Amino acid sequence: SHCIIFFYIFGYNFRQVAYAIGVAEPLSITVFDYGTSHKTQQQLLAIVQKNFDLRPGKIVKELNLRAPIYQRTSTYGHFGREGFPWENPKPLVVE
Repeated sequence: SHCIIFFYIFGYNFRQVAYAIGVAEPLSITVFDYGTSHKTQQQLLAIVQKNFDLRPGKIVKELNLRAPIYQRTSTYGHFGREGFPWENPKPLVVE
């Protein structure tokens, strides 16, 4: 059901985060919904910024990326499978 709620807020979407070497904060964050969300682009971006710390160190910590779990991703890929921290739904603060 978390996918249904995510789709209700974001619709079909494209997300892009740009980084520079040596800079912790992303240089830019883009969320594009192809006109499928009931929220504006600015509202969608605000939701992402409020709910996700996109600094590389925080991503590593939050998703436990230093744990040796990647052998399982060598077959069938990284996404859409249970058992990986990035597949666990996260409660979103939406105002």
